[in-house]
Amino acid sequence: MSVLVYTENQDGRFKKHIFELVSYASETAKMLNCSVTALSTGKVEESELMKLGNYGAGRIISVENSLPSGLDNRAYSYVVSEVAGKTGATVIILSDNNTGKAIAPGLSVRLKAAVGSGVSRLPLSTEPFVVYKRTFSGNAYAHVVLKTPVRIITLARNSFSSIESAGNPSIEKMEIPVDGALVTTTIKEVIRQSGRMQLSDADIVVSGGRGMKSPDNWAPLLELAESLGAATACSRPVSDEGWRPHEEHAGQTGKIIAPNLYIAVGISGATQHLAGVSSSKYIVAINTDKDAPIFEAAQYGIVGDAMKILPKLAETIKKR
Repeated sequence: MSVLVYTENQDGRFKKHIFELVSYASETAKMLNCSVTALSTGKVEESELMKLGNYGAGRIISVENSLPSGLDNRAYSYVVSEVAGKTGATVIILSDNNTGKAIAPGLSVRLKAAVGSGVSRLPLSTEPFVVYKRTFSGNAYAHVVLKTPVRIITLARNSFSSIESAGNPSIEKMEIPVDGALVTTTIKEVIRQSGRMQLSDADIVVSGGRGMKSPDNWAPLLELAESLGAATACSRPVSDEGWRPHEEHAGQTGKIIAPNLYIAVGISGATQHLAGVSSSKYIVAINTDKDAPIFEAAQYGIVGDAMKILPKLAETIKKR
C-alpha cells in the first residue's frame, strides 16, 4: 500500500505548488501508515528530482520517454494508472489544475476509483475515507466519502503548506510503453508568453474592475503590481469591454486562481468573480462602496477612491 503523487514539471523544473502537493501526500501517508511514491514524467535532472524527497517522497519514479511532450489526457492517465498498479497505490494525488482535471476522470475509469476533486484539507478520516471540499462557489463545504479501494484526490492550489524535511529518496527509472492509439494530440507550435508573469503562477495578483471607470485609469494599478512583483488581472466586464486582455480575466468563467495575495480594486464581488478567486490565501479589497460583497470575502478592506489609494500604496511599498 502506498500514496502515489503525480508531480508535473515545466521545462524540467518543479514549481512551488508541487512541493505543497508532495507535502500533502506525505501527511496523508502518515495517516494511512504507508509510504509516498512520487511520479515524474519527462526529462528531469536527478538534482531536481531529489528535491521531492525534501517534502516527504521516499521513492521517486521517473518515466522519461513514454509520453508525448504535450498533455494528452488518455496517454497520461494510462501511465499514471500503470505506475499506480506497479506500486500498489491506494491513494493517488494530483493537483487540481488543468492537468489534474484532465487526467483524473480517465484514471478513475481505468482503476474504478472514486474521485475527490478540489479537496482543500487532509482527509477527515481514513475508515471511512472522507475528504473535505468547498462547494457552491466557496459558499459551502462538503464531506465526501470515497468508498472504492483506490481513491483519487485533486488538491486545490494554495490549500496546503509545503512541509520541508531532510530526505534521501530512491530514484527509479521506469519505461512504460504507450499505445500510439492513445495519443491523439499533435503540437504544431508553442508560443510562450514573455514580458510578464503568468496569472496562474503568480503569488500576488492585483486585479481591477469596472470601478476603475476607464481603461485610461489603469496606470496606478500597473504601478502597484510592478512594485509588488505581481501579475495583473481583471473582472469579466472589464475584459468584455476591451479595457484589458481576455487572458487577464479572473473568475468562474475566466481563470480560476489561488495566489497568496489577491488585491481587488474597484471590484464589487459578484458571485462568479469570487468563485474564481476565493481560494486566495488573503484578499484585500479596495472599493468606494462599503456594502460591496467583496468585503465579505476579504480579510482586509479599504473604503475609498482607488485613484488616491493606489499611488500611496505603491509609494509605500517601494520605500519598504
